[in-house]
Amino acid sequence: MNQPPMVIGSARVLRWSVLDEGQRPTGGWGHIVGGNLQGPVAGLAICECGGETVYLFGCDAEWNVVTDTWHETLEKALRQAEFEYEGVTATWKMT
Repeated sequence: MNQPPMVIGSARVLRWSVLDEGQRPTGGWGHIVGGNLQGPVAGLAICECGGETVYLFGCDAEWNVVTDTWHETLEKALRQAEFEYEGVTATWKMT
């Protein structure tokens, strides 16, 4: 999986991580898309939208958004990512 684009959708990428066996899905969450429970994603991206809000995007191998959660701050998005994927904190990269 390559580095993500600088912008996903209309949101600027702040942090990103490719997920592998080093980041364990905790199962403490359940993302429902189109009525279907989504499984683990290939990568995570934390993106800024409008300067004051951030999204945690769960993406496929081409950085297409599969799931998203809205957060008031970068710190809250980082905590949510670790809640969903144990070990991701150590793998964040900045764009």
